[in-house]
Amino acid sequence: MIAADKKYLLSLARKTLQAYFSQKKLSVSAPPAGSPLSAPRGCFVTLQTRSGQLCGCVGNIEPSGPLYLAVQDNSLAAALADDRFLPLTETELAEIKIEISVLTEPRFLSFSSPDDLLNQLRSGRPGVILSQGRQSATYLPQVWEVLPEPEVFLSSLSEKAGLKPMAWHEPDTRIAVYEAEHFVEA
Repeated sequence: MIAADKKYLLSLARKTLQAYFSQKKLSVSAPPAGSPLSAPRGCFVTLQTRSGQLCGCVGNIEPSGPLYLAVQDNSLAAALADDRFLPLTETELAEIKIEISVLTEPRFLSFSSPDDLLNQLRSGRPGVILSQGRQSATYLPQVWEVLPEPEVFLSSLSEKAGLKPMAWHEPDTRIAVYEAEHFVEA
């Protein structure tokens, strides 16, 4: 993604939140046909305080429409509907940094054992989706910075999905991976 597209999406996310708090209608023109911003893509919007504390992160792994509209929807959801945090206030808006992660299409991993899975994850450090039955959770690739050990990463992801920490050892657990291009406001 070119720098101008990244700048546009970050600005769009910020303007979307400002419009919500000022109760003004945000008028957004669709990007030109053929623009990567009009293509369906999965994305996450992450909101952090200036000191780096997470205060909202919402997204969609599978594309649900044009990227620019997904960024708008996920910006509002991260600010107001991430049930792990209180909704963002207008006063806090000036104190947050916005990060956007644009995802590739997930692909399922084929692995023969927990050790085989660990070896595959060590080499790339991708975004990971762990699912078992109806329960699932994902960590963006950036989470590897906080949880660099694959065993700890997968155990934490299992718990995030509402499963036992060692659920990633079980044969009915499925793992999919994806890449993400992420960029942050200056």
